[in-house]
Amino acid sequence: MKKKIIYSLVLFTLIASIGCKKQLDISNVNQPTPSTAENEAGLISLAQGSIYRNGFWDLKYNDGVYGRYWAGSMGFQELMGDIVGAEAANAFMNQIGCPNKVTLDNGTDIINPNNPKTQYELVRYANQNAQGGSNTTFYQWAYMYNMITAANGVLSLVDKVAFTGTGAATKKATLQAWAYWWKGYAYSSIGSMYYAGIIQNAKTADAATNGNYVTKEAIIQEANANLDKAATALAAATATADFSATVGKLIPGYVQIGRGGILTQAMWTRTINTLKARNILVNTPVASITAAQWNNILTLTSNGVQQADLIFTGRTNALGSFLENTVADKTSQNAATGSTNTYKLSERWVQEFLPGDKRRDNNVITLASVGLFNTDRGNAFNTRFTLKNGGNALPGVIVYSNQSAGANEISLSSTFEENNLMRAEALIQTGQVAAAAPLIDAVRNYQGAGLAAMSTSLSQTDAYEQLRRERRIALAFQGLAFYDARRWGITEPGSKRTGCTVITFTGQVNTNATIVYGYLDYWDVPDNELAYNPAAAGSAPTTNPKK
Repeated sequence: MKKKIIYSLVLFTLIASIGCKKQLDISNVNQPTPSTAENEAGLISLAQGSIYRNGFWDLKYNDGVYGRYWAGSMGFQELMGDIVGAEAANAFMNQIGCPNKVTLDNGTDIINPNNPKTQYELVRYANQNAQGGSNTTFYQWAYMYNMITAANGVLSLVDKVAFTGTGAATKKATLQAWAYWWKGYAYSSIGSMYYAGIIQNAKTADAATNGNYVTKEAIIQEANANLDKAATALAAATATADFSATVGKLIPGYVQIGRGGILTQAMWTRTINTLKARNILVNTPVASITAAQWNNILTLTSNGVQQADLIFTGRTNALGSFLENTVADKTSQNAATGSTNTYKLSERWVQEFLPGDKRRDNNVITLASVGLFNTDRGNAFNTRFTLKNGGNALPGVIVYSNQSAGANEISLSSTFEENNLMRAEALIQTGQVAAAAPLIDAVRNYQGAGLAAMSTSLSQTDAYEQLRRERRIALAFQGLAFYDARRWGITEPGSKRTGCTVITFTGQVNTNATIVYGYLDYWDVPDNELAYNPAAAGSAPTTNPKK
């Protein structure tokens, strides 16, 4: 049987412990194996470790700059979402977020200095199996199919395990919910980024695959189907104590603090609803979204993540974790003496802050000298700003980056802020501005922005502009900015963003520049995949037809 080359089930030890002991050992890859996981404790250990390591940490290719999921795959997204810029040439990251053209205040055009000159051409040039780990489009695909394979491995074993105690059925249902949730999560990622994908449900240890590529729409359908299965399994987990105990073993102890922790069935179900709402929102252009879709988003977010809910988080750890760094970490520094970080803070992101926003005060610092970078690497990533590592200690205000071990917490998926802002957007788009304004205020208050309440009598246009800016600020560094820019039509080659702050190569500040991004909306299937798993007859097209 044909096997997928770029992903496989990596099996390793998860030391399930408490207190200060290591919870996720990323160095020992010897146990458990499917054979040693055919008991309750072994399966739970495998279910935890295989998801986190395969989905966020371990790949055939790796690079210290972009190799891990949250520092690399999501970094590429934030580059294209113009939250950050980059000068490093690894995996063409300096080009993947380079706009096709920038027009300065005086009318001077600065064309993409790279070769190829357009991002469409660059994506196709990079997407060759011969590029190996330099193929920018490889990483998100590989990590997420790793995760799907890991989840399938759990599902293949769950029926073979004899669970103990009166809550045996609940333990089994919890393991099923775990596997289906992460499958839904991974398919959501694939369907939101690639023009086509594979539905891989083979529950075999050798990770058998198929060459039946389906449309991105079919992948999102499969994502939602798995999320629904997760919700059904959660409803079947009726023994609350056994459910909580099992979840407490599935989620590493060191992330069970802050916003992370042992989710209840209701919290987890709300997390699912928020992700399903995201799948509608980010994959539908605003210009073509229907009233029925807005109403569906309203229905889902009405039972989405609440402010007090625990969520799925990641956290650094001195003893080892499934995070290396995050995009924010690789953007921040301790002093304002230069900008030598992997990622450079975008001027367009900083300009989104409203006057008096404490989130800027707590996180954004001005460089002692303007960061000017190689002129052959880009035309829009010079910057006057960087993130402050650890923030400026303003009480109650969000800190975007903290490089101290154990201090940096990130959201892996659905959040209260995202749920509120999706709901607010749907309300604004259906003419209910007065109902939307308090939802945006709640996000700002939760993050400590210190801004005055939004007027409930704003026009629909003005309210939507507030929503747009807030999504870019509140959801920064979470891999959502490109999806937003895409659905707003900003990244199309025939579109442009006006009123932009741009720093020239001589350090001149432009405040009314125009940017033509020209980014491909959905990536082609990685050639790293197609070279070893070619499309079977009848498959959906694997290449985006846009030229």
